[in-house]
Amino acid sequence: MSTNINRENSKSLSGELGIYKHPKIFKLENGKKLRNLEIAYQTFGKLNEKKDNVIWACHALTANADVLDWWKGLFGNNDLFNPEEHFIICANIIGSNYGTTNPLSENPVTGQPYYLSFPEFTIRDLATAHQLLATHLAISNIKVLIGGSLGGQQALEWSLAKTQTIENLILVATNAVHSPWGIAFNESQRLAISADRTFYANNPQGGLKGLKVARSIALLSYRTYQAYADTQIESVNDKTTGYRASSYQNYQGEKLCKRFNAYSYWYLSKAMDSHNVGRGRKSIVAALAEVKANTLVIGIENDILFPISEQKFLAENITNAQFSSINCAYGHDGFLIETDKLTNIIGNFLKDSANKKIIKLNRTA
Repeated sequence: MSTNINRENSKSLSGELGIYKHPKIFKLENGKKLRNLEIAYQTFGKLNEKKDNVIWACHALTANADVLDWWKGLFGNNDLFNPEEHFIICANIIGSNYGTTNPLSENPVTGQPYYLSFPEFTIRDLATAHQLLATHLAISNIKVLIGGSLGGQQALEWSLAKTQTIENLILVATNAVHSPWGIAFNESQRLAISADRTFYANNPQGGLKGLKVARSIALLSYRTYQAYADTQIESVNDKTTGYRASSYQNYQGEKLCKRFNAYSYWYLSKAMDSHNVGRGRKSIVAALAEVKANTLVIGIENDILFPISEQKFLAENITNAQFSSINCAYGHDGFLIETDKLTNIIGNFLKDSANKKIIKLNRTA
């Protein structure tokens, strides 16, 4: 397995590391099966006696289980979600190369890495894996389930499974069904990867040139015209080549290639495409009506990948959901950047939720 976690239980500077080894065959939504499923996860803080302080974060496309690292400002020792008060859990998702079973893991049938023989999976499968881990950790009640982008898709699917009680659901820059626009972006990235002939060479480094291009394409959907105008504008007028924006695209592509692999990216982008809460249910609207958690939906006003209309749709169809929006020149990436704004919005929502809970308890006493 390609992993940065190699012990059953260990400590990192930022939390407890663990790997859950699922004892049974994991059946995917498409009917295919995964043997020897392993789920890497991290926990921060301690579960209190009432077991009512669990904060579960679902990570996005190329992130990992160290939520205190990639969502700084919202998760951290002095932040809204801190280990002093909360028991924070984040699990690495199926297909990712940060410790959970993925295309570079050993196929128990062949003894070799899966590569492109890895079975395709869906967002619903990612949510099912979270449920298995929660059961393993004896977590039956989650105070806050939160995710942004692909993480929000997982959180929404999990809330519909009803395997654990989810008190508060926070969905950031995400949707109920992945759009044709989003699928087109993902397919363009996969075309770039597949154009790299090394992608088919069954080598851990395969497809990296294509992955670099894919990341460059993705950045254009994560950011905005204004973000590039603010950060990549030239300071001189006499250039005819070597532009800052060009260097930036190259740098970001190379940066991802140093920490990720093309096979995981390929499969995870397909999982994002699969997201549709209406599949196998009466309809998308009917599925959203089944969400029972107190729900906060946050959109980013100039997000071109997950337009704010998608978050408004969620809020309009989830019973009693609250909706809020933020403006950020960085577009979709604002869900990782605007942590002060998110802290204010989420903090107020949780205070209101706690007050409503107290009022409800008093009425039933």
